[in-house]
Amino acid sequence: MNPPPAEAATPRPPRRRAHTRARLIAAASELFLTVGFARTSIEDVCAAAGYTRGAFYSNFSGKEDLLLALFDDQAAARIAELEELAAACEALAPQERARRLVGALLRVEPAETGWILLFLEFRLVAARSEALAEQVAAHDRAVARALADVLLRTLPGLVPAGAGAEQAAAVILAAREGLLARTAAGGAAAGELLAATEAVLSGLLGS
Repeated sequence: MNPPPAEAATPRPPRRRAHTRARLIAAASELFLTVGFARTSIEDVCAAAGYTRGAFYSNFSGKEDLLLALFDDQAAARIAELEELAAACEALAPQERARRLVGALLRVEPAETGWILLFLEFRLVAARSEALAEQVAAHDRAVARALADVLLRTLPGLVPAGAGAEQAAAVILAAREGLLARTAAGGAAAGELLAATEAVLSGLLGS
C-alpha cells in the first residue's frame, strides 16, 4: 500500500473534515455496492467524491478502514432501529417481544442485499490478513455489545446478564450473517429457511 501523500498531514477544521469524510463514505458506499470492494480503488473513491488522495488519507488509513467505517455506520443504524422497537414493545408479552425483535433482526430489505454480499466479500479479504481480521473482530464485538444491551432491555430476565448477554448476541449475529448469506439469492427455499430460523430464535429468546 502506498504511503499517504505529505499533504495528508495538514490539519483540517473539524467541520470541514467531517464533511469531507461524509462525502468519501457516501461515494465509497455507492461504488462498493455497485462493483464490489476488490474492484474499487482509492482513486475511484476520490474521483467520485471530488477529492485528492491527500484528503482521503487525512480521514482513512486505507480502503479497508473506509469500509469498516461504512459497516460501523450500518450497524449503528440497525441498532438504533432495534432500540426504538424495544421501547415500543415494553407492554407486550415476552414471547411477542422476542418474535418482533427476531423479525427485525432477520428482516432484509431488497436494498440490503448488496450490503450482505459486500460484507461477505470483506470477510474473505480479512481472513487473509491477521491485522485486518482483528479489526473485523473488534467491529463484531462492538456490535454484539450493542445488541446485548437491546436484548437485556427487551427481554429482561430471559437473557443472562453480563458476558452471557454478549455471548447470546454474538451467536445471534453469527447465525444472522450465515442465514443472510444463504438466502441472498431469494426464492422459496430462502423463505422457508428464514421462517424456520425466525421460529427457532423466537422460541429460544421468548421461553
